[in-house]
Amino acid sequence: MALFSDFGLSESVIRALSNMGFEEATPIQEQAIPVGLQGRDLIGQAHTGTGKTAAFGIPLMERLQVGQENIQAVILTPTRELAVQVAEELYRIGQYKGIRSLPVYGGQDINRQIRALKKRPHIIVATPGRLMDHMRRKTIRLNQVSIVVLDEADEMLNMGFIEDIENILKEVPEERQTMLFSATMPAPIQALAGRFMNDPEVIRVAARQVTVPNIEQGYIEVHEKEKFDVLCRLLDTQSPERAIVFGRTKRRVDELYEALNKRGYSAEGIHGDLSQARRDQVMRQFKDGAIEVLVATDVAARGLDITGVTHIYNFDIPQDPEGYVHRVGRTGRAGKAGAAITLVTPREIGHLRVIEKMTRGKIARRPVPTLKDAIRGQQRIAVERLLMAVEKEDIENYRGLAEGLLEETDSVTLLSAALKVLTKEPDQTPVALTEEKPLRFKRDKNKRTGQRNYYGGPGGKKGILGGGSSYRGKKRAGSRSY
Repeated sequence: MALFSDFGLSESVIRALSNMGFEEATPIQEQAIPVGLQGRDLIGQAHTGTGKTAAFGIPLMERLQVGQENIQAVILTPTRELAVQVAEELYRIGQYKGIRSLPVYGGQDINRQIRALKKRPHIIVATPGRLMDHMRRKTIRLNQVSIVVLDEADEMLNMGFIEDIENILKEVPEERQTMLFSATMPAPIQALAGRFMNDPEVIRVAARQVTVPNIEQGYIEVHEKEKFDVLCRLLDTQSPERAIVFGRTKRRVDELYEALNKRGYSAEGIHGDLSQARRDQVMRQFKDGAIEVLVATDVAARGLDITGVTHIYNFDIPQDPEGYVHRVGRTGRAGKAGAAITLVTPREIGHLRVIEKMTRGKIARRPVPTLKDAIRGQQRIAVERLLMAVEKEDIENYRGLAEGLLEETDSVTLLSAALKVLTKEPDQTPVALTEEKPLRFKRDKNKRTGQRNYYGGPGGKKGILGGGSSYRGKKRAGSRSY
């Protein structure tokens, strides 16, 4: 594996990467950075968590001119969360060179963005819709842009941004470098590349498994009405340091995080209907550890780069293999271990098998955790807390108190009482969730192709395996409530 020092990068960029803890390039970075540095167009096919931002960010920092105070590069992303994340990472890479990046996205006061644009950023990281707003207002002009990056192009296609992207690219000078990154390459993305890219170098990150190998993946077969109790037992048994629970709809997310709080868990929800200020507040609390469990929809969690997520719980099975990969990719990052558990109703087992086949990874069946398992899990945590206090805490001031108690009570009884006080016994407060209809698994009548179609609840559209006609410029079924 190549070191970043092997690419002939400037001292300021090497220094920034070193401060970020980057030494060895990931496979996509190793192949994309040299092509990007040459100014050539490239298509990078790689999944989430592979280091795509640095793959295009490093060439950007080397090729842009600090003294040229106008917008020289535009990066398009599907969500505001990803726009913020990319802008933050670009800031860190370019901090010693002086390259300025500005995220521009819907949900934030446009006048505030206009004021920030007067500081003359070199790079705009934008969602397509808000960038089009600025173009119409003439607060952003693209006539001097020399580099364009399309990040998570397939997701922008799914969210209906393809026409906006085409209109934006038409406004950028033809003499430019275009870099496109996408987990999959559906026909509309290939057509887009054919129209707007110049003999691009195609880079594919080959791997035996699409999902990260250091993620322990499993599923539990459970009826819909039993899901919540099983989730609570998993949380009690595994006691994750930081967990994300995925629900299929906004309503599901709201009901789930409220129900978790009723049972004594520290949880918050995030979905597309929240204001940007509220989303930022929730994410800040989650990153700071004030919230243990984040409940999210797929679209809300897209592009979130949160370190330290130890567990992913798919309360509802994702609608397609791509969604599964994006979800479980939130954990197991930076070489750390992670765990992902999917709750599957009996009618959804066939859908799970398709995900398993497409991701080329084994998703092992797990037993339904019992109430006894949950209690034992909490008892184990109480013991660990007690031993940690013995090892690390200043307990001298409590010795006299302990000695006095031991004169009245034997040590085993006293320790048993301490463990009982420390143990969070499972809360069984009754909770009612609105039932979500399972994903329908339907075999295609066309026996010659052997293809199957997958639908997402009432009115759901075909998934990625549904014959290639899924992309109509509409939003994904999973991003709205039933």
